[in-house]
Amino acid sequence: MNDLDLEKLRLPLEMPPHPEGFRSGFACFVGRPNVGKSTLMNALVGQKVAITSNRPQTTRRTVRGIVHRPDAQLIVVDTPGLHKPRTLLGERLDSLVRSTLVEVDVIAFCLPANEPIGRGDTYIARELAEQTDTPVVALVTKTDLAGKGAVGEQLMAVSGLGDWDDIVPVSARGGFQVDTVADVLCSHLPEGPPLYPEGDLTDEPDEMLVAELVREAALEGVRDELPHSIAVVVDEMSEREDTRPDKDLVDIYASLYVERSSQKAIVIGSKGSRLRDVGSRARKQIEALLGRKVFLDLRVRVAKDWQRDPKQLRRLGFDQQT
Repeated sequence: MNDLDLEKLRLPLEMPPHPEGFRSGFACFVGRPNVGKSTLMNALVGQKVAITSNRPQTTRRTVRGIVHRPDAQLIVVDTPGLHKPRTLLGERLDSLVRSTLVEVDVIAFCLPANEPIGRGDTYIARELAEQTDTPVVALVTKTDLAGKGAVGEQLMAVSGLGDWDDIVPVSARGGFQVDTVADVLCSHLPEGPPLYPEGDLTDEPDEMLVAELVREAALEGVRDELPHSIAVVVDEMSEREDTRPDKDLVDIYASLYVERSSQKAIVIGSKGSRLRDVGSRARKQIEALLGRKVFLDLRVRVAKDWQRDPKQLRRLGFDQQT
């Protein structure tokens, strides 16, 4: 499915009757890298549907998480962080964010409470000022990492940054005002029936979620430019053909791509120790996701300068409509 074609998801579905005044629609999270967008989306959904990392620019695609409420269905669209691109991949991700902004019902601009407003925030605020047809809510995130005084100062600074429809302080990790964020975003949605069946928390295919969980595990502990050079593709995923109860396994074969041979050595580690650690962490997360035991086979491959190569980007799934 085209990640940007949100209108197709507005087609009537066979859903249970919904109460009068029920609201449904899309909210886009936008902000510079590493401001807590994915963590907040996971908190709203109540389950992990997007990977998180203290490394900036972790999110590389639009990821949708579905929040079910008695009075509304909120689909949160998490986007890559807007930044000054230095590679073809970066240019495509920025283009993806801008395309998403014009297709949602409400925009949530995320700014962390524990960092001063910078040029990146000001740049995004100017871009959002042009979205005159879409309400914009400012979310001051990571309030658990700042004192009350600092949060108050940040709220004042954010208020002066633009003409926002609402401003809400929130801590996804601490659970502070997460429900309030949902209330505010839902208040800006149009009235209409649910767009997804009850129980669906994302529309991401399992293969994509698995690839992201492997990448999340691979990001832990790496340094310098290496996080941006790692991409993961699931080559094969299938149920093992074995009817014995203790052999109810899902076989997954995945490739981790880096840009240089020196990076391959770092990912693998001494005698394969680091790759085994990545596999162990990823397997636990994947088993929790699938509710099944998993056999996970990881291979590390080199795709030279893939972030700047159009052919390699297409091969790794980063085309114009990633």
